[in-house]
Amino acid sequence: MEIKIFGIPNCGSVKKARSFFEERGFAYSFHDYKKHGIDEEHLKRWCAEFGWERVLNRKGLTWRNLDETLKNAVTDESAAIKLMKDNTSTIKRPVIESVKGNTIGFDEDEYKKLFV
Repeated sequence: MEIKIFGIPNCGSVKKARSFFEERGFAYSFHDYKKHGIDEEHLKRWCAEFGWERVLNRKGLTWRNLDETLKNAVTDESAAIKLMKDNTSTIKRPVIESVKGNTIGFDEDEYKKLFV
């Protein structure tokens, strides 16, 4: 089973997700937003699946530190995708893609349902 984790390595939720898979012996690949960015196609796909309001992390420090003009401009999916592409730390983490299903955010119970 191929599992791909998207996020940034120093994020607590990403660390928990990676530990979940490592402790169970599941191989995964890791896509680091800081090193590789993210393409618009992934963001569109995630927004279609989860809703842009869920993919955009408005609780994080990056969002809180953004200029109010930038924050106020995010009124729809298109604007959210542009912001997330330019500021990858505003993407909810981790996003996990797998043939068994996709998830967003760390949710151990959801992971157990999908992967164990």
